[in-house]
Amino acid sequence: MAKSIDLPNGRSWKTQTAALAHFREMLGRYSDNQVVEDRSDHDDLISLLERYDAVITDSPPKIGSGVEHFFRRRNVGEGYSTPGFWVHRTDGTETDFSYISAVKGEPKSNAQEFYDACRSAVAADLLAAKRRHFETHGDAAGRVPCDLSDELISFAEAHLDHAYPTFGQLVVSFRAARGWQHGVPVGLLTPPADAQTTTSFLDVSAAEAFRQFHQAAAILRIVSRARNLAMAAGQRRPKIRRPVQL
Repeated sequence: MAKSIDLPNGRSWKTQTAALAHFREMLGRYSDNQVVEDRSDHDDLISLLERYDAVITDSPPKIGSGVEHFFRRRNVGEGYSTPGFWVHRTDGTETDFSYISAVKGEPKSNAQEFYDACRSAVAADLLAAKRRHFETHGDAAGRVPCDLSDELISFAEAHLDHAYPTFGQLVVSFRAARGWQHGVPVGLLTPPADAQTTTSFLDVSAAEAFRQFHQAAAILRIVSRARNLAMAAGQRRPKIRRPVQL
C-alpha cells in the first residue's frame, strides 16, 4: 500500500515517490549557494525540517535556534560532489539535511552508517587509483577504454567499479571478520553532527584495518558511468580485462 506524506503546513502527497519528486524538482530550480527566496518553497522546507526532527531523533535537531533561510550547497567529499539543501540558522550556524531521509522518515541504519564509514576510509585511495589509471593508460585526449564495451571514455564519464567482490560484499566480509555482524562497537563511528555529510570511523585503527582489507581483496575496473553500470551489476563474476591497481 502506498504511504502518503503529510507535512505540518498542510501540504500532502499520496505517495513518497510524489513527495520526493517535488523536493528533487525544487532542488533543481536553484543553483549552488543560491538562497531559497520563494515563500512557498521556504514554507515547504520548514515543514519538511520539522518532520525530519520529529522522526529522526538520534541526532541533534536540525532547526536548532530557528531557520533564517535555506540554500543549496554541494556536499563534497573524496571523489563525489552532490547538491543538497542546507539550513542557515538565526544564530549563524549552518547544517545540511537530507530531504530524502526527511520524506521517508527513517534514519540511516547501523549497517548503512558502517558502509558509509568504510567508503569514507578508502575514498582517497579509490580516487588516487582512478587518476593513476588515466595518467598511465590514457590516450592523447586523456581517455581510456571501458572494460565492458571498449569505448573510449573520459575521467568524468568513467566509474571505478568494484567488479568482484562488490563493495557491499567487502564491507559484509570485513564486519564478519571483526565479529561485528550484529552491530558495531559504541564509539567506533562518528556521531551525527552539524554539516557532517557522511559517517566516518572515529577509531583510526579500524579505518586503517579496512583500508588494508580493501586493498588486498578489491578487484577494480573502469566502466562507462552512462551506459554500463546496469550491465556491470548483472555480471556475477566478471572477467576483468584491464584491472585498476590500488
